[in-house]
Amino acid sequence: MPAAKKLKEAKAKIDRTRAYSVEEAIALVKETAFAKFDETVDLCVRLGVDPRKADQMVRGAVVMPNGLGKTVRVLVFAKGEKAQEAQAAGADYVGADDLVAKIQEGWFDFDTAIATPDMMGTVGKIGKLLGPRGLMPNPKVGTVTFDVGRAVSESKSGKVEYRVEKAGIIHAPVGKVSFDVEKLHGNIVALMDALIKAKPSTAKGTYLKKVCISSTMGPGINIDVPGVQALVK
Repeated sequence: MPAAKKLKEAKAKIDRTRAYSVEEAIALVKETAFAKFDETVDLCVRLGVDPRKADQMVRGAVVMPNGLGKTVRVLVFAKGEKAQEAQAAGADYVGADDLVAKIQEGWFDFDTAIATPDMMGTVGKIGKLLGPRGLMPNPKVGTVTFDVGRAVSESKSGKVEYRVEKAGIIHAPVGKVSFDVEKLHGNIVALMDALIKAKPSTAKGTYLKKVCISSTMGPGINIDVPGVQALVK
C-alpha cells in the first residue's frame, strides 16, 4: 500500500477537534505508525515566547529516564586525564587537533560533541562547520564541561537537547514506537517538566500553547495541555 494511502488511513483514526490525554495520544501514535522501521516518536511544543528576544530564548537539555532507543555516537575534544576519562566513560572518539583536522576535511560521523572548556579555542576553528549541524559544544546544554565522564554517560543514555525555533516551537524525540506506553509517558513528562522549568521570567500570557505528538511518518496528535501540566506538577 502506498505511503500516502497509509497516512490517510492513519489520519482517519484521529479526531482533529480533540486534545487527547498523554496516554491516549501515545496509544494512537503506536496504532497509527505504519513504516516498516521502528519510527522515532517526536514531541512538538508551541511556546508563548518571542525567540527573537534574548531573554525569551528557551534552550537546555534533559536526560530521558527511559533512553531514546538508539545508539548515540559521542565525540569528545579533550587532552590528558580528561581524554582518558572520556574514553573510560565510553566516548566513541576522543582527541584534539587531530579531530579538528578530520572535521575540516568533511567528517561528521558522530551525533554529539563534548569539549572541556580549555579546548574551546581549538574547537572554535570549526564552529562554522559544527554550528549549522547543531553539533557545537555549548555550556548551556552541558556539553562544555570538565566533567566529561558524566557528560558522555548522559549523552549515551539518552540526553536530549532542545532549543526554541523562530516560530516559538520546540521539537524533540521522546523514544521509539516500539517503546511501551509507560516508557514514552515517562520521557514526555521529563521533557515537559524541563520546558516548564525553563520558562523565561519575561514570557507573558500563556506559556504552553500547544503540545503535539507524532511518529516519524505518522500524523500529528494534539495533547491536552492542562493534562500535561497536571502530570508535571
